[in-house]
Amino acid sequence: MKTNTFSMPEIVTEEELPQGQSVYRRLLDEIRRGDLPPGTRLRETELSDRLKISRTPVREALRLLEADGLVAHLPRQGATVRSLDYAEVMELYEMRAVLEGTAARLAARAASEVEIAELRAVNEEFAKAKGSAGSVQEINRQFHRAVQDAAKNRYLAKAIGALEKTLMILGPTTLIDADRAEAALAEHDRILDAIDNRDGPRAEAEMRAHIEAAQRVRLKALRLRQRPLEGH
Repeated sequence: MKTNTFSMPEIVTEEELPQGQSVYRRLLDEIRRGDLPPGTRLRETELSDRLKISRTPVREALRLLEADGLVAHLPRQGATVRSLDYAEVMELYEMRAVLEGTAARLAARAASEVEIAELRAVNEEFAKAKGSAGSVQEINRQFHRAVQDAAKNRYLAKAIGALEKTLMILGPTTLIDADRAEAALAEHDRILDAIDNRDGPRAEAEMRAHIEAAQRVRLKALRLRQRPLEGH
């Protein structure tokens, strides 16, 4: 019987990337970290000088960011990091709950014992990293990516990847809040327990609850600050 195989993508180092792709990745990281918050103007000349590179790869990177929906060209301002309004944030998290909930349900059916052990190891690292916002954010991303990989559905993974690009506009993680990080660890435990017990409906429900908890923190921050957000 024919089975689907999922091979790991070949890792390409920063030095091996075309210059435009390298600049694109760097700007993506800066948007994710909040170094380039919503509303920031991205002038080709300034970026070229700062990155010590010609304007052609900078222009290519900006074009790619615009295609991702992260950058918009505004009248009299040029390329600018997009801002998300309240409704867009609601819609993003609603779709994230649907897609990642589906991934958790499929993972409960398809995950191997090795993949479940990896999820458990990642969550143990998450517990150890509490207090370090950068580490927590990266390990949280690893946990969610491991669930998606265990789901073994490339079309779902592609849809989640596109959504994650837009979520980058929100910037730094909600997990910088110690109480939120503690709650997220418990939520991960419940997701993992459902996957380990092959309980797809519960895995989906727990993942949805996890995403909705992050959404509540994000929306509270939006209401309090009434300014562009930063994201989980």
